[in-house]
Amino acid sequence: MTRRTDQIGFSQRVRLEWLERTANMVLAGNDKSVISEALQELLKDKVSVGGQAERGNREKIITILLKTWLTVPGEIQALRDDGLDMLQRVPRSNHLAIHWGMVTAAYPFWSGVATQAGRLLRLQGSAAAAHVQRRVREQYGERETVSRAARRVLRSFLDWGVLQETGSKGIYTSGTTLSVEDPRLIAWLTEAALHARANDSAPLRDLLDSPSFFPFRIKSIHAESIRAVSHRLDILRHGMDDDLIMLRK
Repeated sequence: MTRRTDQIGFSQRVRLEWLERTANMVLAGNDKSVISEALQELLKDKVSVGGQAERGNREKIITILLKTWLTVPGEIQALRDDGLDMLQRVPRSNHLAIHWGMVTAAYPFWSGVATQAGRLLRLQGSAAAAHVQRRVREQYGERETVSRAARRVLRSFLDWGVLQETGSKGIYTSGTTLSVEDPRLIAWLTEAALHARANDSAPLRDLLDSPSFFPFRIKSIHAESIRAVSHRLDILRHGMDDDLIMLRK
């Protein structure tokens, strides 16, 4: 399976509570028209106030919300279904990880920005927006649309509380860090991370320790534990502790 990991798609500032509201409406069995209308009502006083443009920022945000939890690409529908199920079963404190995973799978650009921010945080304890944008442009192209989208993803990270501002403009440090210990959620996040990659496989250690998951402390688990809870992942043993995880064909 190949996928377009060079597309942006996620180009707006999206709040965590908007994704939560969207997922809850999907869980309640609402169709696209009902959810779209409800999101219009939710966002009318928050985004593009007074604007009626056919493809204004509000409509772009609604497209992102729908593609994350409702009109998802076919290859991640099963992932989405399990994500919705987990939203009903896990503590509310873990919902951020589930939304993070779904956005990662639906919009690899989100993961690309997170990877650059996470690397800088590990290297120097802070991340400058300008440095993140420069590194993202190196991957996605020297376009203003790339810089603008990266800025909005970073603002989303701030809204979600996983980054926090410092006294210096455009310099961020880590915010909330969440522990992830549930094997089922870890397997699910592993699968989500694979969907954000250009190919279908990666070493398990690299996936769980990826800087794209910088807001989380993911418990180290054996590949066999992932195999026990996920039927969509395969494992190829390379050595004593070097397992390759891949999406099952």
